[in-house]
Amino acid sequence: MRTRHDLLLGALGVLLAFGLCEGVSRAGIVRRTYLPPASEVLARAAELAGDPAFLHAVGATLRAWALGLGLACVIAVPAGLLLGSVPVVDAATRAIVEFLRPLPSVALIPLVSLLLGSGTETKVALVTYASVWPILFNTVYGLGETDPLAKDTLRAFGFGRLAVLFRVELPATAPFIAAGVRISAAVALILAVATEILSGFGEGLGIFIAQAGLATDGTRDVLAGVVWAGALGLVVNAVLVRTERALFPWTPEHRERTR
Repeated sequence: MRTRHDLLLGALGVLLAFGLCEGVSRAGIVRRTYLPPASEVLARAAELAGDPAFLHAVGATLRAWALGLGLACVIAVPAGLLLGSVPVVDAATRAIVEFLRPLPSVALIPLVSLLLGSGTETKVALVTYASVWPILFNTVYGLGETDPLAKDTLRAFGFGRLAVLFRVELPATAPFIAAGVRISAAVALILAVATEILSGFGEGLGIFIAQAGLATDGTRDVLAGVVWAGALGLVVNAVLVRTERALFPWTPEHRERTR
């Protein structure tokens, strides 16, 4: 019942936003060259679904997104387990981590482009860099929240450090890792599109938006591309939330959703 109620409220919010944008444009409050009616933007977004070149561009963006997010998981999860379970390593690397974490990925576009060229590698590298941090810190936080009694019980029965890690700490940390992946998935999509827009090379949804922005009457295409980016983010988040609920139904957040 709660999920249905949330869906209805979400649909109502979308309809209100749609009606507001449509009314503002058609009433002439904002010129159509700056803000086309929402119905025209959605019609253009639907039209793009039948354009093979546009779908190829979306596929290029999703490919960079998936590769970057996958690499971030491969790097961040083991690194988080190491930092969270070995205090000496955490203390030794804390200054480096805190120095690198605030650096915006888009500021690294010129450097990464010089090192890796103008291909997919640049997008993947930047997406990976931005996506590592939520997964890394969620992993470390999850290890810190592991029940100490469960760990002490295994140690009392003679289990070693690795056995405690894989039998207790890693399963307990898995929901936190999943939440970090979900956060990083949104960050990765933002970075994939933003890198394409700011770099101005290669192919992808961001390149389509950037090129449309240079056209004389390209506002509608720009907004249609933004609609596609938002829709992709919505679908990715919905899939990951459902996956989390299926894998970890006992977590407090998901128990609340089922009430």
